[in-house]
Amino acid sequence: MTKIDAKDRQILQELSRDGRISNLELAARVALSPSACLRRVQALEAAGIITGYRAVLDPVKMGVGFTAYLTVGLGEHSKRAQEAFERAISRSPEVRECHNITGNVEYLLRVEAADLVAYKRFHTDVLGDIPQVATITTHVVMASPKDDRA
Repeated sequence: MTKIDAKDRQILQELSRDGRISNLELAARVALSPSACLRRVQALEAAGIITGYRAVLDPVKMGVGFTAYLTVGLGEHSKRAQEAFERAISRSPEVRECHNITGNVEYLLRVEAADLVAYKRFHTDVLGDIPQVATITTHVVMASPKDDRA
């Protein structure tokens, strides 16, 4: 495991805010020379702490007007059932996140669709067609006052 010090944390915080920041600007913000800053960033990448950089997209401009979190319970609690469900879900572009969780259900999904009609189609034609699914509870997102996903 790589040891992360306070300066590395500053670098990571700045990069998480703006992954396109120049090395020169990043170095100035964290009070390092550009060469020392670049070495640290490269070391964080090599250690797998920084795993990539992404563009943050505007969902509305991308045609996504409906977001929901779903809890999904399986009818069978076996590795085979979980793997089959995960394979089926991985083929669905509406599912933006899939988490295997503890509790009364096995999965938490974040689903994005154009609108309620498109979501209903996904709910019926995709989730409703997966034989392992026993229960689905949908929580519709009305607003997201804080969302740090990048």
